[in-house]
Amino acid sequence: MQNLSDYELMLLIKHKRHSALSILYDRYSALIYSFAWKALRDEQAAREIVQSVFIRLWTTESEYDQNKGRFTSWLLTITRNITTDWQRRKRREDAGVASVFPGRLEQLPDTYSASPEDRAERESLKEQIRDAYCHLSKQQIMLLEHFYWQGYSLTELALLYNQPLGTVKNRLHQALKILRRHLLESGEGI
Repeated sequence: MQNLSDYELMLLIKHKRHSALSILYDRYSALIYSFAWKALRDEQAAREIVQSVFIRLWTTESEYDQNKGRFTSWLLTITRNITTDWQRRKRREDAGVASVFPGRLEQLPDTYSASPEDRAERESLKEQIRDAYCHLSKQQIMLLEHFYWQGYSLTELALLYNQPLGTVKNRLHQALKILRRHLLESGEGI
């Protein structure tokens, strides 16, 4: 099986042959790791990217077409996409709630601040956000959770919800408008 081409191995992977995936892993894991490490400069993240790429190869419905280009190009495109998604998700995690309400939440005190006033202000804003969430439907909350906290792209959400991309964008926009309106009504404004 070691002598099989990448294309032939991908055909075997479609039929869930573990040994074919293992051979591709041996051939390309170092290349994928190198690409991810150069992009992220984070060893653990690069390892996660390698794992995600091979999970994608195992589970994907899309097929490699050897007439459209080299296998390594196709594989690095998958790697780049997963790396970009990882970076977006990381930015969202690092930004936290501020990515949803950047104008107001940037004013939040540092989490390490020991000032009672700062903690009270932070708790007050958290309560305002929780209260504003009460005005959203379960679907809107789920959409916000998927997009902002779990790092799904709009295209992935369209596929997940089996809805047109424009519909998903519109629903996200409407949910954010509702939150903004209720945050403005609840106090100091954004």
